[in-house]
Amino acid sequence: MSAQMKNYVVIGNPIAHSLSPDLHNYWLKENNIDAVYDKIKLEKSEIKDFINKIKNQKISGCNVTVPFKKDVIPFLDKLSEEAKKTQSVNTITFENGLLVGHNTDIVGFQKSIQFINYSIKNKKIFILGAGGVVPSIIFALNKMEVSKIIVSNRTEKKAKDLKDQFKNIDVVEWGRSQECDVIINATSLGLNNETIDFDFSNNLNNKLFYDVIYNPSESNFLKEAKKFGHRAENGKLMFIYQAFEAFRLWHNVEPNITKETFKLLKND
Repeated sequence: MSAQMKNYVVIGNPIAHSLSPDLHNYWLKENNIDAVYDKIKLEKSEIKDFINKIKNQKISGCNVTVPFKKDVIPFLDKLSEEAKKTQSVNTITFENGLLVGHNTDIVGFQKSIQFINYSIKNKKIFILGAGGVVPSIIFALNKMEVSKIIVSNRTEKKAKDLKDQFKNIDVVEWGRSQECDVIINATSLGLNNETIDFDFSNNLNNKLFYDVIYNPSESNFLKEAKKFGHRAENGKLMFIYQAFEAFRLWHNVEPNITKETFKLLKND
């Protein structure tokens, strides 16, 4: 690595499935930026030391994925407005000697819904899961003026903690199906193709089923939804748009999103 070459990293656990390096390295090359992007699996106890490396600029910046989006916060100097409100950080920058936490998941989700041309205003939303990216999705949904948000999580306490953060959501027991317009899977169930205990037949008349997972590109959750004639979307667009935003923050460049970009993520 040359002395001036910058290095960026995504941290998480597990991390093997992350396609962030494929995307960022492609954009770095395309924009002739002398930098490299890698992925590192960390334990919670290693976060502090890792973030110190950004402070010392041994690492130029990083993305944060599950399960560390909240855990990194105590080690940062400053949070963007969105990161503060969601208590969730997925991008860390180093600005004027300060470590700054950003949340680009919000705009990632918002743009993904706009891109598929789905009118989400006044719709009723059911979210499975309460960790990682869920605060960002709720924040984005409120911004997009949905009529109702219901959350269900395997550990109910986690869902109730979310309710302290966002007063306008409802919490229901895990496994209880709800009549809704949009069903979002934000659990990690599906990374290894597990099935989700959900009654798809109950939600007739062409709902939108949205899975935050993008690798595999069609989880069992989406396969089931399609069987019943629902619209199915994976998290690929959200992933691309949150990465786009992070890239812009670090390099002050807006990378191109083209067919090539999508091809990079076809790896299952």
